[in-house]
Amino acid sequence: MTLQFKPPISVHFIWQPSDNDLVSPILETVLKYLTRDINKPFSRNLNIPLFFYSSASPSITPGDNPQEYAERNVIFVFTSVNTRGRTNWNDYIASLPCSSGIRIVPIALSRDGLGHGTAGSLRDLNFIRAYEWPATTMVQQVVLAMAHEIYRHGFVEITQDATGKSSSIKIFLSHAKSGNTGRLHAEAIKRFIENTNMSHFFDAITISPGFKFNEEIIKNIKESTVVAICSDEYSSRYWCQREILCAKEQRRPIIAVNCLEEYEDRIFPASSNVPCIHVLHDSPLSESDILKILIATLLETIRHCHALASLNFYKNSGWIDRDCEVTSRPPEIRHLLALKQAGRTNKLCYPEPPIYSEEAEWHRQLDMHTFTPLWCSSESSVLHGVRVGISISEVPTDGFKSHHIHPAQSIRLAQDIARHLLARSATLIYGGDLRKDGFTEFILDEAIALKNRLNTDDIHVENHLAWPLYKTDEQVIAWRAKYKPVMETVEHAVPDDIAADVNRDAFLPPSNPQNKYVWSRCLTEMRRTSVASSQARICAGGKLSNYNGKMPGVLEEIVIAIQKNKPVYLLGAFGGVVSEVCKVLRNEPYPAELTEAWQVTHNTEYADLQAIATKSGNHADYEQVKATLQGVVISNLSKYAGLSKKDYLRLMETPFADECIHLIMLGLKNICIKR
Repeated sequence: MTLQFKPPISVHFIWQPSDNDLVSPILETVLKYLTRDINKPFSRNLNIPLFFYSSASPSITPGDNPQEYAERNVIFVFTSVNTRGRTNWNDYIASLPCSSGIRIVPIALSRDGLGHGTAGSLRDLNFIRAYEWPATTMVQQVVLAMAHEIYRHGFVEITQDATGKSSSIKIFLSHAKSGNTGRLHAEAIKRFIENTNMSHFFDAITISPGFKFNEEIIKNIKESTVVAICSDEYSSRYWCQREILCAKEQRRPIIAVNCLEEYEDRIFPASSNVPCIHVLHDSPLSESDILKILIATLLETIRHCHALASLNFYKNSGWIDRDCEVTSRPPEIRHLLALKQAGRTNKLCYPEPPIYSEEAEWHRQLDMHTFTPLWCSSESSVLHGVRVGISISEVPTDGFKSHHIHPAQSIRLAQDIARHLLARSATLIYGGDLRKDGFTEFILDEAIALKNRLNTDDIHVENHLAWPLYKTDEQVIAWRAKYKPVMETVEHAVPDDIAADVNRDAFLPPSNPQNKYVWSRCLTEMRRTSVASSQARICAGGKLSNYNGKMPGVLEEIVIAIQKNKPVYLLGAFGGVVSEVCKVLRNEPYPAELTEAWQVTHNTEYADLQAIATKSGNHADYEQVKATLQGVVISNLSKYAGLSKKDYLRLMETPFADECIHLIMLGLKNICIKR
């Protein structure tokens, strides 16, 4: 039986737009820490589902409340004079949902924000008091406090009669007593922790008289995150080595803090394969450095818990082998040898991304099968020869009033889908321009990183360009040189009906209705050819206005694909065009955004473009679009896509990239089996 996908945790943020100057730096930092870096395709960052609630106007509240999407849902509410002083915002916050699966953590940006604690959903809750911290470290302090609450409310079982302190993270400060650096740094971190609601273990001082030193250390490591303060003396000390070995044996989170002064003659091997941050050896540690260490400690603890919870769900759902062992770190020889000696399994699944094939060579020598949810050798050719088009583009934000997913998530989604397709030997077809930091660039960077990671030549991307996009010669040449190992550029000619009216050797800007008509014809013909040459299409997002073409590009590609009976995977939760199309398919009221009247109102010179195009019958026929979409039968659409109707409906509504990718890959594999 397929389980309903619920990630371990989702995190929600609510704030009043008048507080943007204070909240934006905090959220930018949170995004950096809790989501995968789009500029580092194979980073081992967290990728927790995040949702944002605000609006474009201070007088307007978000259109809805956070939902109980995950097993645990943490809501951070930023309160201030601006939320307390406006009746509608005061009422909105007071009515936030409360349940066993939802935890609300209020953050007061000013003292006035504490007033929300007298009634409603925030009644009697303690606040994170951001206004008490100095401006120089306020963002770090708030992010540290938020990370701790994510850990406590997301991954610790808190009983009804438990005190808040009992759910706090415990940090084991592993350091060498000899030399000043390790001891002084550990003491500085210890003093800081004692002024927070976190806990710590700090050498013999923490062990009560009469208790056995060795046993107490092991017991404390079993329930701690270990911070290894790697001074010059650290790796050569017996107890430091014992503490690291014990932490590895107990599968505990570990952070290495590099503070070498001069030289270390041998890095202790067991200290590797963990995150490492650097601080100066000089004492005392600055508050900023202590915050940096503790934030990294919390994030690694969250990553460890999140990885294990996610992998166990994948295993129980049959997404990965049910008889495999799971681990929160890439494989280590001690772990694989222990598994082999115990004879439990020869399969180990670890979190994305996969390590390089050369690094995994010794796994094969031990006859151990190691893999990630993305990369498994048995899946490497399952989509060989399948040509899959991707129609994914950004969605302009409405201030997070009704669409609560950050715009950068569309890029991550495109990268993740590209990785999964390419790792299974599919050919990826994308029609995009060559803008700096555009979707094409992110997808191609992902392809190059995957090619190097997996040491394979079986990576293929076709980038389709309509005229005149490829007429910026120097840029096209540079792109072809950089991405030649993975990309083939397909240049589409000017359609015959307008070829005599343009200079095909010069770039034509879309600066007036006549030029826009030329662009629309070129884009339409490119899309028809691209869709016809693909065997399936994946669609998400899509701008509803300010596009170059006769209608929104993603909408046009969806309509063409449906008319050609191509398998189409529609990811409706990511907003934009696809969200509106999914409303039609679910028999909801027809969206105004998909009508000509709305398009004319929201696009400059659109009425003029339509008038020119109508003369040759090449205009956007919105009545035909409506008839096409309303004529779709979900059971047929899902059948073409290789999914059950229930799974397809879920694909149209889930906001979770992992679930979307699982359903898409399931459908594509089913299509391949039928063929």
